[in-house]
Amino acid sequence: MRISKAPAALGLIPDGNRRWARGHSLSFFNGYRTGVEKFIDFADWCKDYGVGNITVWAFSTENFRRPSPERNALFGIYKKVAADKEILERLHENKTRFNVVGEKAMLPRDLRAALKKVEIETGAYKDRVINMLIAYGGKDDILHAAKMLVRDAVTRGVRNVNETLFRSYMISRSVPDMDLVIRTSGEERLSGFMPWQSGYSELYFSKKLWPDFTRKDLERALSEYERRQRRFGV
Repeated sequence: MRISKAPAALGLIPDGNRRWARGHSLSFFNGYRTGVEKFIDFADWCKDYGVGNITVWAFSTENFRRPSPERNALFGIYKKVAADKEILERLHENKTRFNVVGEKAMLPRDLRAALKKVEIETGAYKDRVINMLIAYGGKDDILHAAKMLVRDAVTRGVRNVNETLFRSYMISRSVPDMDLVIRTSGEERLSGFMPWQSGYSELYFSKKLWPDFTRKDLERALSEYERRQRRFGV
């Protein structure tokens, strides 16, 4: 399928992994693992359609409230994927930079180290980027920026606050504004996903649980994006 107007920056909330696992009488571990494998395919599909920047929500600050076995299982999957040589080769082949966004200090040390290694090894690429939101919260992001700005206003005399300056203090300052945000599983809300960058995003909600999401489903989302008129408040 030909897409003539692909979003430059796409946000993804891959929801429904646990429900998918329950529906298939599988453990939540298998649900998450299948979801991560799906995202690897999804990134390749996006490349084929000319999407240069993908931001995927992997783990929110609210997710830390989940039982520790579930958290640890997911962190273990992310660590294993980060150490997978084949996946790293795909990033190099596609000239894709991997960027971690979130309160990294909240993560286990071994996971931080594994993710950091991939960031460093792919850091030279500029045309394609995958932003992984992990230990990220939208309100936390804005609150962090406000606190840092107030600190510098007091200690360094920072004045003349504008959008550009405020954004420079955000944890997610490297992430561009989203053209399109896709959420799966039938839930129709953003749940704190990038409130600054998604203010004028087009939203697409799929009823599919994330592991069931297909290339055809992405095509439907991109086709819907093509049909929409973006006004940006005008």
